Amino acid sequence: MTGTADADRVVASEPAPGPLATFFPGYFAMVMATGIIAIGCRLVGIPVLDEVLYAIAAVGYVVIAGFTSARLVRFPRLVLADLTNHAKGFAFTTAVAASEVLGAASAIVLGWWDLALVLWWIGLGLWAVLLYTTLIAVVLRVDKPGLGAGINGTWFLLTVSTESVAVLGALLLPRLGGEPLAFACLAFFCLGIVLYLIVMTMVFLRWTFARLGPDEEDPPTWIAAGAVAITVLAGSNLLLARTVEPRLDRLAPAVELLVVLAWATATFWFPLMIAIGVWRHVVNRLPLRYQPSYWALVFPLGMYAVATFRMRPAIGLDLLDWLPTVGLAGALIAWTATFVGLVHGGARLLLRRKPRRRH
Repeated sequence: MTGTADADRVVASEPAPGPLATFFPGYFAMVMATGIIAIGCRLVGIPVLDEVLYAIAAVGYVVIAGFTSARLVRFPRLVLADLTNHAKGFAFTTAVAASEVLGAASAIVLGWWDLALVLWWIGLGLWAVLLYTTLIAVVLRVDKPGLGAGINGTWFLLTVSTESVAVLGALLLPRLGGEPLAFACLAFFCLGIVLYLIVMTMVFLRWTFARLGPDEEDPPTWIAAGAVAITVLAGSNLLLARTVEPRLDRLAPAVELLVVLAWATATFWFPLMIAIGVWRHVVNRLPLRYQPSYWALVFPLGMYAVATFRMRPAIGLDLLDWLPTVGLAGALIAWTATFVGLVHGGARLLLRRKPRRRH
């Protein structure tokens, strides 16, 4: 009884919940989606838009980092509860992928390689802290939820965050060189694949053997495709840097095989993701309203386009010349709709909180 009373006093000592207290831990997915589409615009040759999207991603990164830091200061126990939660914990690793994607965009769009290196180190540090904190918590936790309640699409961020370190690291490799960096990128690339196989097995079991409601399969399920798409990009960057280090050159055939396997898997998942969306919003008439998790739908579309673009020269395949442009067009449409929803939702929140004048 004493412990319960002490816990109640601790919770009561924190500020009253509000928008900051409930700030979505995976909001960095907005930076991931915007940054990768900015890269895609630069690669396919769309002027101005790439820099505009980069600016939005950079501002978003700073703003979201500020809100997340403020939430950590004001509501530390709520943040810790989310971070150690089966269903929410891995959403925090969007900060890792956002740092790495923004770093890649800094290099490709603006040529800011020094900033790219800084963001690579930031992402690597966040990966070690955030991923292991949640992973250790869910493994050692005594009162664990069932598979249906505990696992969702955010678990694929284990792979996304891990592969993002390899993506930017391999991009930096031709400039920095060095066996340690090459080996680290190769190790993260392989680890991301193993993590994907583990998570995909659990999620696929849930999809096929547990009853699902239309409100359960939300946009984070699209990360199933995004996780293998970013694996394609990481492997392609390694192949394009194969002349830098002999080890990469020796392992190039194995890396190419894994790249093709990942690309085929990403392509395979998209029809299922579309079918789930139709089932939710057309068959079951679930209202299509903006929510932060929709950025997890935009990111795989942009990542697939960029990954395919980089894969073509990496494996010497010109057959798919048309696909990156088509994929990027779809990603831009999805990004525009989601960004309009973000602006509209933000405006409504501000108007709702604006104090009324007294007459």
